[in-house]
Amino acid sequence: MRRLVTLVAGVLAVALVATACGGGGGDDQNASTISSEWGEPENPLIPGNTTEQNGGDVIDALFAGLVKYDVNTGRPSNEVADSITTTDNKTFTIRIKPGWTFHDGTPVTAQSFVDSWNWTASGPNAAQAQSFMEKIDGYDEVSTEAPTAPTMRGLRVVDPQTFTVTLKAPFTIFPLTLGYSAYYPMPQAFFQNRQAWEDRPIGNGEFRFDSRTPNQSLTLVRNDQYAGQDKAQVQRIQFRVYSELQTAYDDVISGNLDHVRAIPSAALGGGRWRQDLGAGAHQKEGLVTDSLGFPLYDPRFANPLVRQAISMAIDRRTIVDQIFGGVYTPASGYATAAAQGFVPGQCGELCTYNPDRARQLLAQAGGFQGPLTLTANSDGGHDPYMQAVANSIRQTLGIDARYTPVPSFQEQRRLANSQGFTGLFRNGWQGDYPDIETFLTQLYRTGASSNDYGYSNPAVDAALSAADQAPTVQAADQGYAAAERLVLADMPNIPLWSRPVIYGNSSRVASAEHNPLNRQVTSTYALNPQG
Repeated sequence: MRRLVTLVAGVLAVALVATACGGGGGDDQNASTISSEWGEPENPLIPGNTTEQNGGDVIDALFAGLVKYDVNTGRPSNEVADSITTTDNKTFTIRIKPGWTFHDGTPVTAQSFVDSWNWTASGPNAAQAQSFMEKIDGYDEVSTEAPTAPTMRGLRVVDPQTFTVTLKAPFTIFPLTLGYSAYYPMPQAFFQNRQAWEDRPIGNGEFRFDSRTPNQSLTLVRNDQYAGQDKAQVQRIQFRVYSELQTAYDDVISGNLDHVRAIPSAALGGGRWRQDLGAGAHQKEGLVTDSLGFPLYDPRFANPLVRQAISMAIDRRTIVDQIFGGVYTPASGYATAAAQGFVPGQCGELCTYNPDRARQLLAQAGGFQGPLTLTANSDGGHDPYMQAVANSIRQTLGIDARYTPVPSFQEQRRLANSQGFTGLFRNGWQGDYPDIETFLTQLYRTGASSNDYGYSNPAVDAALSAADQAPTVQAADQGYAAAERLVLADMPNIPLWSRPVIYGNSSRVASAEHNPLNRQVTSTYALNPQG
């Protein structure tokens, strides 16, 4: 997910609000520190075991990958990689640049990548990003609970700066994917003493770990030995845990916080956020979506006509205009316009509000035995639009649709991982890389890492595999678009809208950017001169 979009989670200590102001001229440390709204991550900060936004934001600052994505366009370019070459889209030779080191001073080598990818693939480790390794030859032998091989045979170290990756079958867009955090390298310190490493994570990025107070804050400091071109401009970043997005937003306006990763819906209406933030208001085309998933393990949702009817009962345009001030875009498919290979209008009438047709489809399916619950985490600021969606479904279809929030993102993920949902559940998704494929494989392929619906369609699996093996990137993207149409017809997940990447900075901040994948680009963080 990459990343399941959380917005915020956790509890903010009262003392932190009262004393840890982002501005106000205090000591030298405050003058060189940017503070950012944050939430407690689901897991320890291991790249291969992190598929949600909170952990991902810190990991992206702690680590550098083979590839990075442009802050404005999202286009990939080599970072740690010196070259990624292939003649058949199946075997890739990756050469890394010399001079890269981890924060403990040890070198980043080809072995660092190979060891990290093998760890993520290994079944006993139960890493959440395990399925990102599934295309590598030998994955099947290492990914089970009782592996029959210690490592994937598709990974081979040639020399300290070079390794090869052999896939089970061609995957044309493979180089484009390698900026995702599951492919980051890990130091030997992790494998020697995992608990010590989790307490003080060691990466190779522009920032290194400094300190953490659970449920309050995590602080990173600049890595002056960083080998990349985009050096950190501030001395420190402090990630502060907030339980409410609105509180974080208010703190940015008052100068008690420097950066907020999203804008609460109450501030979007009428464009108030632009008035509140002035030059600190930022918006760009992104790869972020909201949707509602069906728990297909519940037989009440087995009939696709039920799922289609509910989708057509949602008045997306009215909700976007009334709650999000027209900033969001009603969905016409699973991908967004910022994705390479995007095709508009893929969903057709199934994503178009049509009360008469929705009622007709539900009648054809034999109706629905309610109540129909809709669930999201309240700490992410989702309550207003989730209530509006429930109202639209209830008023259109005449069924007892109820919004039943859970308090935290952790609880939402617990229900997802245990298949504990009893009705529709909110999904937020931000692309892992700027291609249509990122909105499909990890969500809808049988057994994929973020397939929380229990969805499986052999025709979809076959279409995705065919697209993977297309001779060119253009042909691959056409194949992924065809697979998207198949999934939309089944409607295991209702597309709601796509979100631009929107975020806010305080007047203290000269620059703090996100890229189109909604990743914080911490190398852009800079403060205005202190007066």
